[in-house]
Amino acid sequence: MLLVLYAWRLPPFSTTVEMTDNAYVRGYVTIVSPQLSGYVTAVPVKDYEAVRAGQVLLKIDDRIYGQKLAQAKGTLDTQKASLSNSYQQELSAKASIAASEAQRDSAVATLTRAQQAWDRIRPLAEKASRHRSISIPPGRPLSRDGQASIRRRLRSRCRARTSPPPSVRGPVWRQPSAVPKQQCNWHRSISTIPPLPHHRMVRSGEVGARLGQYVTAGTQLMAIVPKDVWIIANFKETQLDGMKIGQPVFFSVDALNKAQLNGHVERFSPAAGSEFSVIRADNATGNFTKVAQRVGVRVSIDPGQALAEALAPGMSVEVRIDKAAEPQAAK
Repeated sequence: MLLVLYAWRLPPFSTTVEMTDNAYVRGYVTIVSPQLSGYVTAVPVKDYEAVRAGQVLLKIDDRIYGQKLAQAKGTLDTQKASLSNSYQQELSAKASIAASEAQRDSAVATLTRAQQAWDRIRPLAEKASRHRSISIPPGRPLSRDGQASIRRRLRSRCRARTSPPPSVRGPVWRQPSAVPKQQCNWHRSISTIPPLPHHRMVRSGEVGARLGQYVTAGTQLMAIVPKDVWIIANFKETQLDGMKIGQPVFFSVDALNKAQLNGHVERFSPAAGSEFSVIRADNATGNFTKVAQRVGVRVSIDPGQALAEALAPGMSVEVRIDKAAEPQAAK
Protein backbone atom coordinates (compact mmCIF):
# COMPACT_ATOMS: atom_id res chain seq x y z
CA MET A 1 0.00 0.00 0.00
CA LEU A 2 2.78 2.46 0.86
CA LEU A 3 4.43 1.69 -2.45
CA VAL A 4 1.25 2.58 -4.34
CA LEU A 5 0.87 5.84 -2.43
CA TYR A 6 4.48 6.75 -3.18
CA ALA A 7 4.16 5.86 -6.87
CA TRP A 8 1.07 8.08 -7.24
CA ARG A 9 2.47 10.85 -5.04
CA LEU A 10 -0.49 10.61 -2.67
CA PRO A 11 -0.42 11.68 0.99
CA PRO A 12 1.76 11.32 2.96
CA PHE A 13 4.12 11.18 -0.05
CA SER A 14 2.70 14.16 -1.97
CA THR A 15 5.19 16.79 -3.15
CA THR A 16 5.13 20.27 -4.61
CA VAL A 17 7.75 19.42 -7.23
CA GLU A 18 6.31 18.71 -10.67
CA MET A 19 8.39 16.83 -13.24
CA THR A 20 8.06 16.02 -16.94
CA ASP A 21 10.30 14.37 -19.50
CA ASN A 22 8.15 15.74 -22.33
CA ALA A 23 10.48 18.70 -22.74
CA TYR A 24 12.92 19.78 -25.43
CA VAL A 25 15.41 22.51 -26.24
CA ARG A 26 14.07 24.99 -28.77
CA GLY A 27 15.78 27.67 -30.87
CA TYR A 28 15.48 29.87 -33.96
CA VAL A 29 16.04 27.49 -36.87
CA THR A 30 15.74 29.60 -40.01
CA ILE A 31 15.45 28.01 -43.44
CA VAL A 32 17.39 29.84 -46.17
CA SER A 33 15.74 29.98 -49.60
CA PRO A 34 16.61 31.95 -52.76
CA GLN A 35 14.35 34.72 -54.04
CA LEU A 36 15.22 34.04 -57.68
CA SER A 37 15.57 31.07 -60.01
CA GLY A 38 18.85 30.00 -61.56
CA TYR A 39 21.87 27.73 -61.44
CA VAL A 40 24.00 27.61 -58.29
CA THR A 41 27.53 28.83 -59.04
CA ALA A 42 29.03 28.87 -55.52
CA VAL A 43 28.29 27.48 -52.04
CA PRO A 44 30.95 29.00 -49.76
CA VAL A 45 29.64 27.47 -46.51
CA LYS A 46 29.76 23.88 -45.28
CA ASP A 47 27.64 21.80 -42.92
CA TYR A 48 27.59 22.95 -39.26
CA GLU A 49 30.05 25.79 -39.90
CA ALA A 50 30.13 28.92 -37.77
CA VAL A 51 29.01 31.89 -39.88
CA ARG A 52 28.52 35.60 -39.28
CA ALA A 53 26.01 38.22 -40.38
CA GLY A 54 26.59 39.37 -43.96
CA GLN A 55 28.52 36.25 -44.96
CA VAL A 56 27.70 34.84 -48.40
CA LEU A 57 25.83 31.54 -48.24
CA LEU A 58 24.97 30.96 -51.88
CA LYS A 59 25.53 32.48 -55.32
CA ILE A 60 23.25 32.09 -58.32
CA ASP A 61 24.32 32.74 -61.91
CA ASP A 62 23.69 36.48 -62.26
CA ARG A 63 24.47 36.98 -65.96
CA ILE A 64 20.83 37.12 -67.00
CA TYR A 65 19.96 39.58 -64.24
CA GLY A 66 23.03 41.70 -65.05
CA GLN A 67 21.93 41.88 -68.69
CA LYS A 68 18.41 42.86 -67.68
CA LEU A 69 19.82 45.59 -65.43
CA ALA A 70 22.01 46.93 -68.26
CA GLN A 71 19.04 46.81 -70.63
CA ALA A 72 16.83 48.72 -68.19
CA LYS A 73 19.52 51.38 -67.74
CA GLY A 74 19.98 51.68 -71.52
CA THR A 75 16.24 51.99 -72.06
CA LEU A 76 16.04 54.70 -69.41
CA ASP A 77 18.94 56.64 -70.98
CA THR A 78 17.28 56.43 -74.43
CA GLN A 79 13.95 57.64 -73.10
CA LYS A 80 15.64 60.47 -71.19
CA ALA A 81 17.39 61.57 -74.40
CA SER A 82 14.08 61.45 -76.27
CA LEU A 83 12.39 63.53 -73.58
CA SER A 84 15.29 66.01 -73.54
CA ASN A 85 15.01 66.35 -77.33
CA SER A 86 11.28 66.97 -76.98
CA TYR A 87 11.96 69.68 -74.39
CA GLN A 88 14.51 71.27 -76.74
CA GLN A 89 11.88 71.31 -79.48
CA GLU A 90 9.49 72.96 -77.05
CA LEU A 91 12.05 75.67 -76.21
CA SER A 92 12.71 76.22 -79.93
CA ALA A 93 8.99 76.53 -80.58
CA LYS A 94 8.65 79.04 -77.75
CA ALA A 95 11.44 81.07 -79.32
CA SER A 96 9.58 80.89 -82.65
CA ILE A 97 6.44 82.14 -80.91
CA ALA A 98 8.37 85.08 -79.47
CA ALA A 99 9.83 85.86 -82.91
CA SER A 100 6.38 85.64 -84.52
CA GLU A 101 4.93 87.95 -81.87
CA ALA A 102 7.79 90.41 -82.47
CA GLN A 103 7.08 90.35 -86.21
CA ARG A 104 3.40 90.85 -85.51
CA ASP A 105 4.13 93.82 -83.24
CA SER A 106 6.43 95.26 -85.93
CA ALA A 107 3.72 94.82 -88.57
CA VAL A 108 1.14 96.46 -86.29
CA ALA A 109 3.52 99.37 -85.68
CA THR A 110 4.15 99.75 -89.43
CA LEU A 111 0.42 99.63 -90.12
CA THR A 112 -0.19 102.22 -87.41
CA ARG A 113 2.38 104.56 -88.93
CA ALA A 114 0.87 104.03 -92.38
CA GLN A 115 -2.59 104.76 -91.00
CA GLN A 116 -1.35 107.96 -89.40
CA ALA A 117 0.28 108.98 -92.67
CA TRP A 118 -2.93 108.16 -94.50
CA ASP A 119 -4.95 110.25 -92.10
CA ARG A 120 -2.67 113.21 -92.92
CA ILE A 121 -2.95 112.89 -96.69
CA ARG A 122 -6.52 111.65 -96.77
CA PRO A 123 -8.14 115.11 -97.37
CA LEU A 124 -5.87 115.72 -100.33
CA ALA A 125 -6.49 112.28 -101.70
CA GLU A 126 -10.25 112.71 -101.43
CA LYS A 127 -10.10 116.00 -103.37
CA ALA A 128 -7.99 114.39 -106.04
CA SER A 129 -10.36 111.48 -106.22
CA ARG A 130 -13.36 113.73 -106.77
CA HIS A 131 -11.63 115.44 -109.69
CA ARG A 132 -10.55 112.05 -111.15
CA SER A 133 -13.70 110.09 -110.07
CA ILE A 134 -11.53 107.54 -108.30
CA SER A 135 -12.62 105.96 -104.96
CA ILE A 136 -9.73 105.10 -102.65
CA PRO A 137 -10.87 102.95 -99.66
CA PRO A 138 -9.30 104.01 -96.40
CA GLY A 139 -7.01 101.51 -94.62
CA ARG A 140 -7.87 100.23 -91.15
CA PRO A 141 -5.41 99.37 -88.42
CA LEU A 142 -5.46 95.84 -86.99
CA SER A 143 -8.06 95.82 -84.20
CA ARG A 144 -7.31 94.51 -80.68
CA ASP A 145 -9.65 91.56 -81.24
CA GLY A 146 -7.73 90.65 -84.37
CA GLN A 147 -4.42 90.82 -82.52
CA ALA A 148 -5.77 88.56 -79.75
CA SER A 149 -7.07 86.11 -82.34
CA ILE A 150 -3.68 85.88 -84.03
CA ARG A 151 -1.97 85.38 -80.63
CA ARG A 152 -4.32 82.55 -79.71
CA ARG A 153 -3.80 80.82 -83.04
CA LEU A 154 -0.04 81.07 -82.74
CA ARG A 155 0.05 79.67 -79.22
CA SER A 156 -2.43 76.90 -79.95
CA ARG A 157 -0.56 75.81 -83.09
CA CYS A 158 2.81 75.81 -81.36
CA ARG A 159 1.55 74.04 -78.21
CA ALA A 160 -0.01 71.24 -80.21
CA ARG A 161 3.25 70.84 -82.09
CA THR A 162 5.79 70.97 -79.24
CA SER A 163 4.36 69.54 -75.97
CA PRO A 164 5.99 66.15 -75.15
CA PRO A 165 3.38 63.50 -76.00
CA PRO A 166 2.34 60.94 -73.37
CA SER A 167 4.21 58.27 -75.32
CA VAL A 168 7.44 60.17 -74.47
CA ARG A 169 6.66 61.33 -70.94
CA GLY A 170 5.03 58.12 -69.64
CA PRO A 171 7.92 55.65 -70.15
CA VAL A 172 10.42 58.07 -68.60
CA TRP A 173 8.26 58.43 -65.48
CA ARG A 174 7.78 54.67 -65.22
CA GLN A 175 11.25 53.45 -66.17
CA PRO A 176 13.12 54.70 -63.04
CA SER A 177 11.19 52.12 -60.99
CA ALA A 178 12.31 49.35 -63.39
CA VAL A 179 16.01 50.06 -62.86
CA PRO A 180 15.96 49.57 -59.04
CA LYS A 181 13.85 46.45 -59.54
CA GLN A 182 16.41 44.86 -61.87
CA GLN A 183 19.24 46.03 -59.63
CA CYS A 184 17.51 44.41 -56.64
CA ASN A 185 17.12 41.16 -58.59
CA TRP A 186 20.81 41.30 -59.46
CA HIS A 187 21.74 41.64 -55.77
CA ARG A 188 19.30 38.87 -54.82
CA SER A 189 21.36 36.40 -56.85
CA ILE A 190 23.71 36.39 -53.83
CA SER A 191 22.15 35.00 -50.64
CA THR A 192 23.71 36.34 -47.44
CA ILE A 193 22.97 36.07 -43.75
CA PRO A 194 20.84 39.02 -42.62
CA PRO A 195 21.95 41.17 -39.68
CA LEU A 196 21.39 39.32 -36.39
CA PRO A 197 22.31 41.83 -33.67
CA HIS A 198 20.82 39.81 -30.81
CA HIS A 199 22.53 36.53 -31.66
CA ARG A 200 26.04 35.98 -30.44
CA MET A 201 26.87 33.18 -32.85
CA VAL A 202 25.21 31.49 -35.81
CA ARG A 203 25.89 28.09 -37.29
CA SER A 204 24.80 26.61 -40.57
CA GLY A 205 22.75 23.45 -40.61
CA GLU A 206 22.94 20.74 -43.23
CA VAL A 207 23.69 22.40 -46.57
CA GLY A 208 21.49 20.97 -49.33
CA ALA A 209 22.62 23.19 -52.22
CA ARG A 210 25.04 21.79 -54.79
CA LEU A 211 27.10 23.42 -57.54
CA GLY A 212 25.26 23.41 -60.85
CA GLN A 213 21.90 22.72 -59.20
CA TYR A 214 18.95 24.61 -60.66
CA VAL A 215 16.96 26.20 -57.85
CA THR A 216 13.72 28.15 -57.85
CA ALA A 217 12.36 30.80 -55.53
CA GLY A 218 11.43 29.22 -52.21
CA THR A 219 13.62 26.11 -52.53
CA GLN A 220 14.91 25.07 -49.08
CA LEU A 221 18.70 25.04 -49.42
CA MET A 222 20.05 25.15 -45.87
CA ALA A 223 19.29 26.31 -42.34
CA ILE A 224 21.01 28.75 -40.02
CA VAL A 225 20.77 28.25 -36.28
CA PRO A 226 21.55 31.10 -33.85
CA LYS A 227 22.85 30.22 -30.41
CA ASP A 228 19.82 31.58 -28.52
CA VAL A 229 17.90 28.62 -27.02
CA TRP A 230 15.18 27.99 -24.44
CA ILE A 231 13.16 25.05 -23.06
CA ILE A 232 9.58 24.07 -23.91
CA ALA A 233 8.23 21.72 -21.22
CA ASN A 234 4.83 20.12 -21.83
CA PHE A 235 3.17 19.57 -18.44
CA LYS A 236 -0.15 17.84 -17.87
CA GLU A 237 -2.98 20.24 -17.11
CA THR A 238 -3.29 18.64 -13.67
CA GLN A 239 0.28 19.74 -12.84
CA LEU A 240 -0.19 23.45 -13.59
CA ASP A 241 -1.98 24.45 -10.39
CA GLY A 242 0.44 26.58 -8.39
CA MET A 243 2.94 27.23 -11.19
CA LYS A 244 3.82 30.90 -11.61
CA ILE A 245 5.96 32.99 -13.92
CA GLY A 246 9.39 33.54 -12.40
CA GLN A 247 9.58 30.31 -10.39
CA PRO A 248 12.98 28.57 -10.55
CA VAL A 249 13.34 25.56 -12.82
CA PHE A 250 15.86 22.71 -12.71
CA PHE A 251 16.40 20.59 -15.79
CA SER A 252 18.78 17.81 -16.77
CA VAL A 253 20.03 17.24 -20.31
CA ASP A 254 20.26 13.75 -21.73
CA ALA A 255 23.06 14.68 -24.13
CA LEU A 256 25.17 16.08 -21.27
CA ASN A 257 25.10 12.94 -19.10
CA LYS A 258 22.09 14.21 -17.15
CA ALA A 259 23.93 17.38 -16.12
CA GLN A 260 21.63 19.75 -14.24
CA LEU A 261 21.12 23.38 -15.30
CA ASN A 262 18.93 26.16 -13.96
CA GLY A 263 16.26 28.37 -15.48
CA HIS A 264 13.03 30.24 -14.76
CA VAL A 265 9.44 29.94 -15.89
CA GLU A 266 9.09 32.58 -18.60
CA ARG A 267 5.47 32.18 -19.76
CA PHE A 268 2.67 29.69 -20.36
CA SER A 269 1.11 28.58 -23.61
CA PRO A 270 -2.27 30.25 -24.32
CA ALA A 271 -3.83 26.87 -25.19
CA ALA A 272 -3.26 23.15 -24.84
CA GLY A 273 -1.04 21.50 -27.40
CA SER A 274 -3.99 19.67 -28.96
CA GLU A 275 -5.45 23.01 -30.04
CA PHE A 276 -2.39 23.63 -32.25
CA SER A 277 -2.57 20.21 -33.88
CA VAL A 278 -3.24 20.08 -37.61
CA ILE A 279 -5.91 17.40 -37.13
CA ARG A 280 -7.71 17.88 -33.83
CA ALA A 281 -9.66 15.07 -32.15
CA ASP A 282 -13.44 15.37 -32.03
CA ASN A 283 -14.44 14.25 -28.53
CA ALA A 284 -18.16 14.70 -29.21
CA THR A 285 -18.50 11.42 -31.12
CA GLY A 286 -18.31 7.76 -30.06
CA ASN A 287 -17.04 6.54 -26.72
CA PHE A 288 -15.07 9.04 -24.65
CA THR A 289 -12.04 8.47 -22.46
CA LYS A 290 -10.75 11.46 -20.57
CA VAL A 291 -7.07 12.15 -21.18
CA ALA A 292 -5.14 14.88 -19.43
CA GLN A 293 -4.02 17.47 -21.96
CA ARG A 294 -0.51 18.91 -22.21
CA VAL A 295 0.18 22.65 -21.90
CA GLY A 296 3.48 24.12 -22.98
CA VAL A 297 5.60 26.06 -20.47
CA ARG A 298 8.46 28.15 -21.80
CA VAL A 299 11.55 28.12 -19.61
CA SER A 300 14.37 30.63 -20.00
CA ILE A 301 17.90 29.42 -19.28
CA ASP A 302 19.82 31.36 -16.65
CA PRO A 303 23.01 33.01 -17.98
CA GLY A 304 26.49 32.27 -16.71
CA GLN A 305 26.28 28.48 -17.04
CA ALA A 306 29.16 26.96 -18.98
CA LEU A 307 27.20 23.87 -20.07
CA ALA A 308 24.45 26.05 -21.54
CA GLU A 309 26.72 26.77 -24.51
CA ALA A 310 26.46 23.10 -25.49
CA LEU A 311 22.64 23.14 -25.74
CA ALA A 312 21.20 22.79 -29.24
CA PRO A 313 17.60 22.87 -30.51
CA GLY A 314 15.93 19.46 -30.38
CA MET A 315 17.79 18.03 -27.35
CA SER A 316 15.69 16.15 -24.81
CA VAL A 317 15.60 17.36 -21.20
CA GLU A 318 13.79 16.52 -17.96
CA VAL A 319 12.27 19.52 -16.18
CA ARG A 320 11.41 19.95 -12.50
CA ILE A 321 9.52 22.90 -11.03
CA ASP A 322 8.92 23.44 -7.32
CA LYS A 323 5.52 25.07 -7.09
CA ALA A 324 6.19 26.10 -3.51
CA ALA A 325 9.16 28.29 -4.53
CA GLU A 326 8.70 32.02 -4.67
CA PRO A 327 8.85 33.67 -8.12
CA GLN A 328 12.06 35.57 -8.85
CA ALA A 329 12.83 38.41 -11.22
CA ALA A 330 14.35 37.42 -14.54
CA LYS A 331 18.15 37.58 -14.59
